[in-house]
Amino acid sequence: MKLRHLILSLAILAAPAAASAASPAKPNIIFILADDLGLDGVSCYGADKRKTPHIDQLAASGTRFETCYAAPLCGPSRSVLMTGRYAFRTGGVTNQSWRADGPGALSKDEQPVAKLLKQGGYATGMAGKWRQVGETPRDWGFDEYTTDPTAGGWFWQTTHQKNGEEVTVPQGTYAPDFIQDFTVDFIRRHKDRPFFFYYPMHLVHGPILRTADSKPDAARGVDYYDDNIAYMDKQVGALVAELEKLGLREKTLIMFSADNGTALSYPATIGGRMINGKKASMLEGGSRVPLIASWPGVTPAGKVSRDIVNFTDMLATFTELAGVKPPADFTYDSRSIAPQLRGEKGTPREWAYVQLGAKWFVREQGWKMNEGGELFDMSDAPFVEKPVAASADTDASKAARARLTTVLADLNPAAGKTDGGGGAKKAGKKGERKMKKAGKNKA
Repeated sequence: MKLRHLILSLAILAAPAAASAASPAKPNIIFILADDLGLDGVSCYGADKRKTPHIDQLAASGTRFETCYAAPLCGPSRSVLMTGRYAFRTGGVTNQSWRADGPGALSKDEQPVAKLLKQGGYATGMAGKWRQVGETPRDWGFDEYTTDPTAGGWFWQTTHQKNGEEVTVPQGTYAPDFIQDFTVDFIRRHKDRPFFFYYPMHLVHGPILRTADSKPDAARGVDYYDDNIAYMDKQVGALVAELEKLGLREKTLIMFSADNGTALSYPATIGGRMINGKKASMLEGGSRVPLIASWPGVTPAGKVSRDIVNFTDMLATFTELAGVKPPADFTYDSRSIAPQLRGEKGTPREWAYVQLGAKWFVREQGWKMNEGGELFDMSDAPFVEKPVAASADTDASKAARARLTTVLADLNPAAGKTDGGGGAKKAGKKGERKMKKAGKNKA
């Protein structure tokens, strides 16, 4: 009997330790967002031409999601990331969404991810592209930040916005290096407490210019594109190496994604086939993006998940991992994938919602329906989207049509904020003129 009581007592004492092992402490969170990088730009997604060995290694050390949806343009995608809400709720529907006098998400109306994590004791920082979210990163909850002051040509700019002040760097400084250095410095200074760092890279957005590694005699334009991919990949590898050097790798969740599909004339093949659509289109290639999550010892290594993920889901995921409860009386569209990051089944989405201006679609495994009620067979996506007329319905398509019609009716995006037309463009240009006159741009 005494032996039995001893065993029982030891089991009770061991229970907290077991629970602690099953529930890791608050991780550091780094979200890396590449610019204009579709699935065809990452070799672990099957890209034939683009080679990304460091990103591939990140995937090998963690979980790669096959079916993640951003928005088709950078502004709406970034708004969704920050808010955890669909565009028709926030007004972050176009690339003019930073305006304060019209459609666009405003920090005062939202409960954004950085503010929530900050309330949970996290140090918060960001480095890279920001302007199309609006206001400043500090308004949205980031304690420290650096971003570019202009809409284009940032790669060899000598001026940057750093914590609200304009700073000048020496001629010949490559802007992605300045941004990477800021990121590493932030991590070093906050290594002894949990931190959340949002890293929206400028690579591989146009203009496609030479990188700091490009050969002097390289041709201009598209020939530099591979250099840009390689530099982006190198920076991801260097960031991982720095975390390992600091002893933070197993304490840090790194997520890598992109804001929309590949841009302009740069799409390439996957297995000899072209993705249907690219940046700015409502086709699969416009908004389907890579998503990789790596947290050694927690995320299953080398796993490939077919669960549907929406960019709104980052807020719920990060707050759950941080032990922060978002306000219960606020409408979010975010579903946590924290269980999947731990190797559990979780509660995967049945569908993802994507919007750009007054166009939208809802996408489930195998089917898609747009704002006009048109149904598409997505069984061969991302390469083919086959329209299905109601007159040609099978039992499967008829059931999908009914399901997705109900989803769109319940969401009712048309009743929300969908203005992405001339008014937005006109006001956006007016705002740009004001900024130029003042000699600077909003961060």
